[in-house]
Amino acid sequence: MSKGRLYLIPNLLGITSTHNLPNYQKEIIERIQHYIFENEKPGRAFIKKVCPKKNQSELIVSILNKKTSTEYLKDFLKPCLKGLDMGLISDAGCPGIADPGSSIVSEAYDLGIKVNPLVGPSSIFLALMASGMNGQEFKFNGYLPIEKVSRKEKIKKLEINSLSSTQIFMETPYRNDNLLNDLLKYLKPSTKLCIACDITLSSEFIKSDTITNWKKENYSFNKRPSIFLIQSE
Repeated sequence: MSKGRLYLIPNLLGITSTHNLPNYQKEIIERIQHYIFENEKPGRAFIKKVCPKKNQSELIVSILNKKTSTEYLKDFLKPCLKGLDMGLISDAGCPGIADPGSSIVSEAYDLGIKVNPLVGPSSIFLALMASGMNGQEFKFNGYLPIEKVSRKEKIKKLEINSLSSTQIFMETPYRNDNLLNDLLKYLKPSTKLCIACDITLSSEFIKSDTITNWKKENYSFNKRPSIFLIQSE
């Protein structure tokens, strides 16, 4: 018996996102009944938005996030071993990018399951595209330290590294303004900072400028999903 496939299905970056899925992706979502979600509520909301006629009660769902024990990963993929296709859906953006989904993809390869990534929005890559910064060499650093001294040291280190490659990072949305204040405080005036906020939403904001010019305005990104990028000269 042939094995099913694991489809990596990018989620929208917000419920009001202007991104439209191609019809072939909607058809894949429509026929798949077995899903692995990062969290159930956003996963179901995404399916309801793109395939509103799909019967939610028939979905068979497993949850894969940072709290999930790796001992369950093989069990999650049992439908594929029985010949059924499955879908992996993150809370937002692309599975496996700044997301725990990479662990189930690795397990799929170990079990000889074919993995199919689908096209969709990634806030990290969309921010890099819009930043005007080095797109040949870049690094995503995830979250910066919360402790003040460690955060200052990390920002300084990222600024040095950004001489040769764009440094990308993010913050928990309710701490965005604190991070912005630290960046304005510790980065050099000539260093370029890009903030891409609410990407693909009607409230989208993207600005790429020097620290000197950022200081001339009073911006707030509180509780708004944002990506931060820096490049020094």
